[in-house]
Order: sequence, then structure tokens, then C-alpha cells
Amino acid sequence: MIPWLNSNFKNFKPTAAIALNATRHMNTIERKKLFSPDIEPMRTAEGRWFEAIVYEMFLEISQKSDCIRYIARKGADAPRAGAQAHLGQNGIFYSKYGDITFRGNGQDLAEFDLILVDAQDHVVFGEVVTSPADLKEFEVEIAFKKRLLGYLYGQEHVSFLLISSFDISNYSVVKRLAKDPDNAIIHTSSCEQIKALVKHYRPRILYTKPTNHPKLIRATDIPLKHPVDYRNYHDEFRNRIFSDITHGRGRKNMVPATDTEALVKKILFGALYPHAIKAVCEQYGLVVKGKRVEYAEFFRYFSKAIIATDLPGFELIIYLRSREKKEYLKMVQTKEGHFRFERPTPSRVGFFLWIESLQPTLGTKISLEILRTFTVREPAKK
Repeated sequence: MIPWLNSNFKNFKPTAAIALNATRHMNTIERKKLFSPDIEPMRTAEGRWFEAIVYEMFLEISQKSDCIRYIARKGADAPRAGAQAHLGQNGIFYSKYGDITFRGNGQDLAEFDLILVDAQDHVVFGEVVTSPADLKEFEVEIAFKKRLLGYLYGQEHVSFLLISSFDISNYSVVKRLAKDPDNAIIHTSSCEQIKALVKHYRPRILYTKPTNHPKLIRATDIPLKHPVDYRNYHDEFRNRIFSDITHGRGRKNMVPATDTEALVKKILFGALYPHAIKAVCEQYGLVVKGKRVEYAEFFRYFSKAIIATDLPGFELIIYLRSREKKEYLKMVQTKEGHFRFERPTPSRVGFFLWIESLQPTLGTKISLEILRTFTVREPAKK
């Protein structure tokens, strides 16, 4: 598929018909925002639209070649009601918006803009970008998705398509991706050029509902070669890190040792007992919206604190359970060593269910050892 796409559709130009049909995957508000003078909502709607254009483009391409055997349904073609997240849920699922996601213990760990099956029954995935900002941390995410799909479907190699609405050939990350023979870089028309094709259809954009497409399948129907027990993979990796910390081995050997450990994106070490929270407040510091949280007032505003690290870099995170709202505050470590508020983790995401289920297990000693192991610098003690 990759050589065929590179030779035939590297500069494929979406037509007005494809652009109009893509609007069927958007709601009425999103369609109106496509031509809004307000830049931010317009760009957001534009990104959603272009992703749908790429999907419609491949629906058309697939009927012209046997290189594509199946295309995974998404958007308006996906099952109407997405599966609600719950603990213990693992595998490929659809969101309520028709997006294709991978869930581990109920948490959305990856989203796929496009999933195809080629003539050799190999699963291929695609990512759609409309802005250079989309390329931030892009390589790490693509590498994770390749590992994930390779494990799920038993593939040594996983092909990847990068489809953009602007010229990305000079970006270093794209140049590195282009060197991989399993990857294809496809540059289509810009969003502005595509809009010019449909501008006369404003304000009421029309589309044609397609007939049954012979190559459409549900992403959830692609058989897995390796069913997933993500919580077990996480706990095994976490326990190995605990062992390394308690034996003073440092972090130099704390890299994934198995294919399943390589699927873990975040380690949740656990919730802290009150005396451990006190030590963290005093020795490291928690700053929420510019105000330092003293331990004497901690339980007035929060009910729980959880230590975690993002992977692969082991960046420290502390999650604080708010008493005012059903949410967690994500606290990230600064260069000075303290933790500052970054953003909330709302209750509607599956990850909330996981961290909500954690009860205090970490005492002062192990909590400080975890922070000491992964901290960006040793904090100045009082």
C-alpha cells in the first residue's frame, strides 16, 4: 500500500463533492463555524472538517484499487452510540462522536484518525494534521501507536500515513518519518483551497448520504491477535519500578523490558496517606493558580493526592482531588522543583474512574523516594 500511495496519491486533490460529503460528519454548529470570522472556533471546525475530508477521500480511493481491502468506519458511519468508559475496559472502541480509540482499563490512550486494512490483511493507520502545532510530540505518539497496533494485531511492521493540508516537508520530524519505508507522507490541497470549492454553498452546505460502501467495516470487528489486560501490564511495570526505587537502583534502568510494558503510558504509584501529603507540601510545595497550598488547609480544598509519572520520560505528576468540583487538578513539576497546576481532569473521561478508585497506599518514606528519583532537581528543604 505505501509505495502505491506514494506514487499515486501523494498530491491527491479533494473535489467539491468530497468536501461537501465530509460535512455529514459534522454537526450544524461546526458547519457554521467553518466560515466564521472568529479564528479559533473556525480553525477547530476546519480541523474536524479536514479529517472528515481525508476519510471521504480514502473511501473514494479504495474503490479504485485492491491495495485497500477495508476502511474502518468513523464519524457519521460509525455505530450510533459509543461504548461508555468503565474500569477494566480494554481494546478498540468508538467514542460517542464516532472517533476510533484504544482504551486501557477504561482510559483513552490513543485515538486514530484513520484505520485501513491492506491487501495482505495488515492494519495501517493514518494521522491528519492541519497546523504545525499538531506536530508537537508527534514522533513519540506515532512510535507508541506503532507499538500498540503491532502488539494488538501481531504485526512486526505497522505502516503509517501522514496526511496534511499544508507543506510539512521541511519539518525535521517529518523528514525523519519519511525515511521509514513503512511510512507515507501525503500533502493535499490547503483548507483555504478546499473552502474555495464550496464557498457558493454557504450558508446551507449540502451533502449526499453515500450508499453502502463495500469496503467499510467496524474497527471493533478487526480481530485482535493479542487481547489486552492493560491494568495488569501497568501494575507489573509499576511494581518493578517500586523494587528498583527501594533497592536504590536509580532510574537509569527504568525502561520498558517487555512488549506489554512498552504499552504503558503513565505509571500511577498510588494515593498518599495524610502524613505523606504533609511532607510533600513542606518539602516540595503545591501551587494552585499562583497560591501555595499549605498542609493546614489542604483538606479544606482537596480530599486526595496521587503521585504519577508520564512515560517515556518519567515526568512527575501529582493529581489533587477537588472538593469543590468532581475533578482532579493535574500538577506538574517546575524547574524549581515544586508542583504547579496545569489543567483539570474532568469526570467525563475514563481516566477519572481509574484515579478515583485509588485509595491511600503510599507513606512518607516511599512517597519522598519516588519524588526524589524522578524530580527535576532536589528541592531546598526548610
